[in-house]
Amino acid sequence: MSAVILTEFHPVACTVHSLLIPILRILSDGKFHSGTSLAASLDVSRATVCNVLKQSGNFGIRLHRIQGRGYQLPEPPDWLDGSLASRYLRGNAAGFRIETVDETTSTNTVLLKTDDHSATPHCLAAEIQTAGRGRRGRQWHASLGSSLTCSVRWRSSLGMAALAGASLAAGIATLRALQTCGIDGAQLKWPNDILWQDRKLAGILTEVQGDALGPSTLVIGIGINVRLPADLRADIDQPVADLTEIAGRPVSRNQLLGELLNAIADVLDEFERAGLENLRHEWTRLHAHEQQRLDVTLADGRLVSGTANGLNAIGALIIKQADGNDIAINTGDVRRARPQMPATRERD
Repeated sequence: MSAVILTEFHPVACTVHSLLIPILRILSDGKFHSGTSLAASLDVSRATVCNVLKQSGNFGIRLHRIQGRGYQLPEPPDWLDGSLASRYLRGNAAGFRIETVDETTSTNTVLLKTDDHSATPHCLAAEIQTAGRGRRGRQWHASLGSSLTCSVRWRSSLGMAALAGASLAAGIATLRALQTCGIDGAQLKWPNDILWQDRKLAGILTEVQGDALGPSTLVIGIGINVRLPADLRADIDQPVADLTEIAGRPVSRNQLLGELLNAIADVLDEFERAGLENLRHEWTRLHAHEQQRLDVTLADGRLVSGTANGLNAIGALIIKQADGNDIAINTGDVRRARPQMPATRERD
């Protein structure tokens, strides 16, 4: 018997072959399957199976192959399943439509382009996003099964301007869901990141379509790190954390998805009634940088420095400057200010 050949993780930008996930689902029983039997199951050639599985390493999949026995998936992904996630829904979220797909470009983009004008809230979750987006067009990094990436479409009677603080409300919902799943210690970073011990755990991207005075369509995209392979961590240009590391155990993506929708439904219901009035105190309590000195780079390149001092009514970050005046930041990149070095005296 020849040695095991291990497909390693080499992240690249590529399109998912339509047969990759169907083959991996067959292999999810943990048993060895020959190329011939896989080919027969899918009515394709054995060579096709071989070529498709060569792509698995591009998506963080560790695959064993032994000559004479076939292929084995030693660590099957925790596959998304809308029916399983729905079992966790309750209260305001009971009417959610949950759709899971193997591959899409961007869940936000798909929901923004849909022609469905139903008032039923719709969640789209994807195993792989080939063009997942973060804030300001940044790429969201994920490999198969490593993250929960989903978007929620919510029909609102509010106008577009009134939805300005929706990303902050979504941040609160995400932390509530994490706490329900046993993940403690996560904090919010304005305007749309979730941190754990100053490392990024999740990100949020909200987009709005509609009329100035309403109605509007709100799409909330959320990406949560569940179990990041070491190679993928190395490919991300900032410190990151994942749920498996925090909890010390596997965290079910389907449970997390269900609890996330429960929290989103509750928070958006409150947001529809009163905006951020009742939510911003909770947000401030969970803010990782509250009462800390921050540097904020504005969209035009200007730098604003001062102490974080809560939110205003529409979700702008209040920065108290050195002269005692407050300034409201509506958009910008936030980072902790560098410690001020004590002044040194020159020798006489």
